[in-house]
Amino acid sequence: MSIIKRAISADGSVVASAIDSTDIVSVIERYHQPSAVVTAALGRLATAASLMGYGQKNEGDQLTLRIDGDGPIGGMAAVADSWGNVKCYANNYIVEIPLNARGKLDVGGAVGAGTLSVIKDLGLKEPYVGTIPLVSGEIAEDIASYYADSEQIPTVLSLGVLVAPDLSVRHAGGFLIQLLPFADEACIPILEKNVAAMPHVTQMLEEGLTAEDIVLRCLDGLEPNLLDGAEVTYHCDCSRERTSRVLVSIGREELQKLADTGEDIEVCCHFCDKKYVFTPDEILGLIRGGDA
Repeated sequence: MSIIKRAISADGSVVASAIDSTDIVSVIERYHQPSAVVTAALGRLATAASLMGYGQKNEGDQLTLRIDGDGPIGGMAAVADSWGNVKCYANNYIVEIPLNARGKLDVGGAVGAGTLSVIKDLGLKEPYVGTIPLVSGEIAEDIASYYADSEQIPTVLSLGVLVAPDLSVRHAGGFLIQLLPFADEACIPILEKNVAAMPHVTQMLEEGLTAEDIVLRCLDGLEPNLLDGAEVTYHCDCSRERTSRVLVSIGREELQKLADTGEDIEVCCHFCDKKYVFTPDEILGLIRGGDA
């Protein structure tokens, strides 16, 4: 299980969350078998979605992060529920490009230029959608820019995924710090000092720090109090019933064409690669059900 922890400063003006998402990103690697740079990119996006989705007001609320880039990955999406559980996919899982100038996996190069969309489905008639141009494609900077531009929330976000030479996930995690509207500006230099002194998130995890240790370090000097925490997982809620509804949505004419081929139809879930097979008779049954 991956662990997420949330804390608040004593005066209630700064909230921070931290997550050890190693298990989540390990499942991503196992399901999708991506190349190293795609594991890093998807892992960062899923980690961010979990941090942002955790603690949404209503149980059915859902948050989606979608990146549409012109790099070789093509595009990615991660969906989190209010408990911080997450699922994700990419358009292209195998991307081989040189390391960046710092000798690290070049996530920005793999993503390219494009847009970041934050979609919040809060049970209203229409979901909220905010879209901004990508700043770097490195994901953390892009999401911090979204918060500053679209929600006017000063935000610090750090994300990290350490991929081993055998492509397994050694460590993954992140932290999110946000100032509330009434925050005293005196807390800003304290936070800046804390963030500047903190090693990279994967290094902290390598040294044995937990999500609780990291979130308390984020708010050091502000008398932090732990708010809550949870075990979070990679969770895909696909099912045969959901897949049937997706097929029905393409319309009677398209379903009839599928049935007329006389061959079984295989539908693969983008998020977990599970396959659902429908026979021509089952496709005809969907048509009859839709007509009813």
